[in-house]
This record gives sequence, C-alpha cells and structure tokens, in this order.
Amino acid sequence: MAKKFATRKENYSQWYNDIVINADLAEYSAVRGCMVIKPYGYSIWEEMQRVLDKKFKDTGHSNAYFPLFIPKSFFNKEADHVEGFAKECAVVTHYRLKESEDGKDLVADENARLEEELIVRPTSETIIWDTYRNWVQSYRDLPILVNQWANVVRWEMRTRLFLRTAEFLWQEGHTAHATKEEALEETKTMLNVYTDFVENWMAIPVIQGTKSPNERFAGAVETYCIEALMQDARALQAGTSHFLGQNFAKAFDVKYLSKDNKREYVWATSWGVSTRLMGALIMAHSDDNGLVIPPKLAPIQVVIVPIYKNEEQFNRVSEVANRIKKEMQDQDIAVKYDNRDTQKPGFKFSEWEYKGVPVRLAIGPRDLDNQTVEVARRDTLEKEAYQLADITNKVKHLLESVQSNLYQKALDFRNENTHTADTWEEFKDVVNNKGGFVYAHWDGTAETEQAIKEETKATIRALPLDDKKEEGKCIYTGKPSERRVIFAKAY
Repeated sequence: MAKKFATRKENYSQWYNDIVINADLAEYSAVRGCMVIKPYGYSIWEEMQRVLDKKFKDTGHSNAYFPLFIPKSFFNKEADHVEGFAKECAVVTHYRLKESEDGKDLVADENARLEEELIVRPTSETIIWDTYRNWVQSYRDLPILVNQWANVVRWEMRTRLFLRTAEFLWQEGHTAHATKEEALEETKTMLNVYTDFVENWMAIPVIQGTKSPNERFAGAVETYCIEALMQDARALQAGTSHFLGQNFAKAFDVKYLSKDNKREYVWATSWGVSTRLMGALIMAHSDDNGLVIPPKLAPIQVVIVPIYKNEEQFNRVSEVANRIKKEMQDQDIAVKYDNRDTQKPGFKFSEWEYKGVPVRLAIGPRDLDNQTVEVARRDTLEKEAYQLADITNKVKHLLESVQSNLYQKALDFRNENTHTADTWEEFKDVVNNKGGFVYAHWDGTAETEQAIKEETKATIRALPLDDKKEEGKCIYTGKPSERRVIFAKAY
C-alpha cells in the first residue's frame, strides 16, 4: 500500500486501472480482451446480484438459463439485430481438434466442421424467442417474465477492465406480453428498478431517457436508458430497458390465441445491466486514496483493527473486538476483525482504506481504558472517538450517513457539470473544455447526430423523460427543434 498511484488529475485512466488492479478487484487474463474478476471484486458483484435478483423476483420475474451457443441462422431472422451485432460476434466453426501432421500442434479437424456455425452469445434475444415459440400457444401462457444471469461475448479490440471487455457478466431479462401496453409498462417498470438500484444502492444519481435511433438497441422499437456522470465528466450508460415491439415475435413466429379466438403476435421486452456497473461504482465515488464503496454494496462494511504491543494487550483488545463483531453481525452489518499478526496497524489502515471499506474501527489498550473506539469514515477520511457503549447502533447510523453523503456528493458534482448550450460555438466550448452533460437542441436527424459526433466525439446520451417541450433551433443546422436532448462524451 506504500506504492504511489496515479491521481485523477494526473492521469484519470491510469488512476482507474490502478484502483481496479491494486484494490484486488480484477486483473488482465491470458486471453486478450478478457479479465479475471478476483474474489474481492466478485464479492461486490455478488452484492449487486443479490439486490437486483430480489428486485426482479419482487416484480414477478423468474430466473432461467439458455444456451451459450446460438445457431447463425437465428441472427439472420431479424435484420436490424444481426446488423447491430455482426461485427462483434465470435464464431464456432469446428467441434474437434486433432494433432497436426508434424505432431507439434493442435489444429481444427477438417472433418469436424459444424454443419451450421454457432455464435457465442452476444445477447440472447434470438435463442430465447426461438424457445418462446414452444412455450406460447394461448393468452393463458402470457406474460412470460424471465431473467437470465449469464456471460456474453462481444469482440472488442480496445478493452478496459469492467468497462469494455470481450467477455463480461450480466443479467438479461426477456419478457413476452399479450398487448403493446403491457410490454411498454414492463419496459418502464424495469427502467425504474434499475434507477432505484443505481441511486439508492450504488449512490449514483441518474437521468432517465430514451435513446436516439442511432444509439438504440439493434432490433428495438424504443430503448429506455439511465445515464450517469463519472468524475472525469464523461457519461456512462448504467442500464437499458428495450421495448422490442413485435419484431422478434414476427421473426420467430411466436403467436398466441387471444380471448377473441384470434392468432396474434406477442409483444416483447428485454433489459439488462452488466459488470460495467463495477466501473461506474469505481469512477463515481473513488478518490486519490483508492476505492470508495457505498455501504449498501460493501462486502465488508466495517473493519476492526487491533492496536497492541504484547500478547496480554492483544488478548484484552481481541475480547472487546470479537464482542463488537458479534453485536454488529447480529445487526446485519458485514464486519471483519483484521487480527493478522503478519502486518502492522499502519499497513492495515492503508490497505482497507485503499480497498474502500466504509468504516474502520481502531481499538487499543488506551481506548479500552477510556471506553472509546477510534472511528474513521472512508468517504471523508474523518476520524472521531466514539464511546464504546452502544457502538453498534452508532456505526449503523454512520453507515447510513456515508451512503447518503456519497449520493449527495455525486449529485452535486453532476449539477456542477450540467450545462446548457444554444449555439454551435458554445456547444463545442463546453464539450471540449468543460465536459459533463450538455442540454442542447437537435433537429432530430441521424445525419446531424452523426456530424456532431464526428466533430466533437459527443453523442446523444438521452432524450430525457422528464423534460417538457421547448421550441428552439438545432445547434448544428439551425433547423427547428421541439426539445433539448442531452449530449456528452461517454464511455
């Protein structure tokens, strides 16, 4: 922990990588573009899974699992979908290896070529809708509310741990409905589920909106999204919920017999978040001292570090530390007593600070004499002596304070980095010199959107759901515009 790491101001990208690697979250693997998620990093992802999985089940969904491999012909059935994913697909062509003629290598057996090539799952709409055709006969079979926790592969040439890797973990919900209204309601419900999770568990404020046609999910009629702002004033898409209309039902001939005895196509949604949320958590809250984890998602919420010089002092401190640990565990606080005798307290302080544990308690003989505990909070790095009496309830309230403070701090940062631009010159100045979210008028055409992206690298992040119409002129073409949209440079 004594190693000097990059700061956000010096090199934001290196600062991010330093935290991911040195906080033991993940590391690069032997497979180019893929990562190893280490136990500490995976424990944070498990906390995310646990919360989200409960939310999915509370809204009526069940988990299932579908194949990793998808027949190539399935992608040909939905034109927009195949066009959107074709360049990212990994393809399986053979099912067996053999020794090369010189016996020095393994090669694909030319006699084991697959009759139909298989795509390694980039997303599961096609395989799932081929399956749903067998599940749906009448209106009584609807709705289907299914979620899948899985890995996906999207071949990336430029990768960054958690944010963009060739293989990543995610969940993908896929639902089928009798009516358009039900499907739209489902799409918005899941957007609100994601919003609640990101804001109230991850402590990151988000903006709800819809995507422009250029940014819409391949095969969707409408894509709803939540957008967050990172500390380098770049946007990050934190979750999406797609209204798929009847596109996949028609592509895979999924019909149901209605109450009116008519054969009709079902209506579809899909929605998902991924381990990209780990990147969002790091970039939204962490500082130059390392990782900062919101208490609600911290695998270790409180760490207790003993201070002692001899075995007698250690035994005395440990008795109190173990009692506090038991009391906190009984109150559902995730607590660790770091009684390692291989590291000094100073090392432990630095290590747990860098790993982002929300609250640290230090207990020594002098503290016991005074009936106090030194309490350090990770978000502000402030230290305070707490009375030992009722320490568990005090720390419980402190964890709530840390959680709310992280959200408020992120919200204040977003507000300070949200701008309005009315002219092209003003827009370019904000995008290039300030960053953040920029509310500006757009004429609604894909051509203008692409031109703005090419000239500034800023994209339309969202058409905000809560914005009212406002007559104006497009910043780029001067053509009429009915509303402002949000632009930003993004991950």
